[in-house]
Amino acid sequence: MESIHKTLVIRFSSVGDIVLSSLLVRVFHLRFPESQIDYLVKAEFADLVRYNPHISHVLEFPRGGTFSDLVNIRRRISASQYDLIIDIHDSLRSRYLCIGAKRVVRINKRKAARFMFINLKWNLYQMFGGTPSVAERYLETVWEFRAFNDNKGLEIFFPETAEDKALSLLHEAGAVPGQILIAVCPSARHFTKMWLKERFAEAAAQLSREVKAGIVILGSHGEEERCTDIERRIREASPETVVVNVAGRLSFPETAAMMDRCEIVITNDSGLMHIAAARKRNVVAIFGSTTKELGFYPYGTPHIVVENDSLECRPCTHIGRQSCPKGHFKCMNDIPTSRVVEAAHRLLEG
Repeated sequence: MESIHKTLVIRFSSVGDIVLSSLLVRVFHLRFPESQIDYLVKAEFADLVRYNPHISHVLEFPRGGTFSDLVNIRRRISASQYDLIIDIHDSLRSRYLCIGAKRVVRINKRKAARFMFINLKWNLYQMFGGTPSVAERYLETVWEFRAFNDNKGLEIFFPETAEDKALSLLHEAGAVPGQILIAVCPSARHFTKMWLKERFAEAAAQLSREVKAGIVILGSHGEEERCTDIERRIREASPETVVVNVAGRLSFPETAAMMDRCEIVITNDSGLMHIAAARKRNVVAIFGSTTKELGFYPYGTPHIVVENDSLECRPCTHIGRQSCPKGHFKCMNDIPTSRVVEAAHRLLEG
């Protein structure tokens, strides 16, 4: 088997995809421990890989980058003379960057199977390589190098300062050391991937009373308004509950550190769901317009997916929509609070 000395992994975005690639990065580094592994990512997501000990250098594509920026990155890649480029983004931009490379491997996205499943509701995935997690689909790119799954799941790393900030915010909010904490991640990039905010609040308030838990509300920048509304609803329903709303206040590594303090994470199908899986949290994942066959589900950690699997219109998308194409939004409207609470209890009880 040939030796690989310098490798570049390309995945520009988004949060979930980058976290899911951590399996590939670790396994490939274990296979070639002396190899330099660099990672190209959009600057706004660089913290997801910056502290990964298996990665030598992080190449950042600027926020709002132009074609000129792409040309400059390609020059850097060409000058680095990588033995191998692992293109797990597989877009026009990533393909442009690979022109002239010694060797390139790419993900099999199963686009034909995905198209037929979403648009015709024909599940033909077994004809196109099955329905493993996207993490394992990324890993398929390096099977020829005998880099195989070590079954240790996903990873995200953070510095000590991230843990210090998490502990400081918990103390500031009045959380008691040793208290059970439940994290809720009520947002997502797309509307059809978000469970109703009033039910998030109901589930959190009920669980906080039943297991004497504090509630940690997590969200990215731009999600503060929704998270603040849920905080208000929880406080109204359960005034004695300690609620720690840190939406928009934490980086991705700091979010991972905060999740480490929580017994369970209740989340939509979102990037934060994959961070929770990478930190080996118990995960209740609420799926609406997407389904597990598309490959984005909590990987390598105890989890329960709560979904309305009686609908013939699911999935209607692989990434989410801004509105329900049928107008009824039953995929989320028909998931009652009780199902999520029950799933959380099952995981809390082991």
